[in-house]
Amino acid sequence: MIVVLGPTATGKTAVATHLAYKIDGEIISADSRQVFRGMNIGTGKDLNEYVVNGKSIPYHLIDIAEPGEEYSVFQFQQDFLSAWSNIRNRKKTVILCGGTGFYIESVLKQYQLAPVPNNPILRYDLESISTEKLIAILSSMRTLHNTTDIEDRKRLMRAIEIETYYQEHPEMITQFPEIDAMIFGISFERGIVRDRITQRLHQRLNEGMIEEVKCLLQQGVSPEKLIFYGLEYRYLMQYIMEKINYDEMFRLLNTAIHQFAKRQMTWFRKMEREGINIQWIDDTLTFEEKADFIIEKYKHRFK
Repeated sequence: MIVVLGPTATGKTAVATHLAYKIDGEIISADSRQVFRGMNIGTGKDLNEYVVNGKSIPYHLIDIAEPGEEYSVFQFQQDFLSAWSNIRNRKKTVILCGGTGFYIESVLKQYQLAPVPNNPILRYDLESISTEKLIAILSSMRTLHNTTDIEDRKRLMRAIEIETYYQEHPEMITQFPEIDAMIFGISFERGIVRDRITQRLHQRLNEGMIEEVKCLLQQGVSPEKLIFYGLEYRYLMQYIMEKINYDEMFRLLNTAIHQFAKRQMTWFRKMEREGINIQWIDDTLTFEEKADFIIEKYKHRFK
């Protein structure tokens, strides 16, 4: 499998589609919001980029859920494995492309996840145990790679609840095949990314992003749910509800997207520190040249 990742507004999709065109590959999207139908401009699906030189590039995990539904990383894993098997069975090359680092990492590191129900009896028992002992219990169940689950008592109890469920129901844990992946990163110098983000935001607003959100509201998606999806939807809802004016909406949203891109890079750097090799491609290359670079590296490794 080839992975093409990077922060927003860096041209990942264009690189992946040019690559797919050259090697007869198919793309699996790794974007937590592009799974929803009708959320096209706001999530940056750029479906026009899936046509290269007149050829339609097959894609997966886009437009597979209704807006307003919840979609988890566990569901992504299941859908990814289904698409991966489908593509591989047809002897095509799988290209995983996106900017949701958690989704990509859940595949590369084969996170063992399951839809874990609440266990009120276990929670009642855990309530009477000190935080220090709860940390010791969780430590005995799995290695603590970070402090996220132990900084908050509720998260700590939930983590124990999840690990207990895994031990009692091993058949529910996602089983991954062996997937040999090469990972390529698409990025630019930070100032260039900022300019690209601002330019793209202007373009998407001109293309009807506000009207798209109004259409979702008319279809029955609640304002609260749209706000939950964050970024564009959070600030566009404030504008539509007349809580902020257009200029303020643009300024706040533009800043939020810049911050989001920075968080994405932070996640990818974390992946590198934890042993995932990402080959960052020269940002001066064209989309086609970037695709050729990936092909040369890919052929060298798997020849």
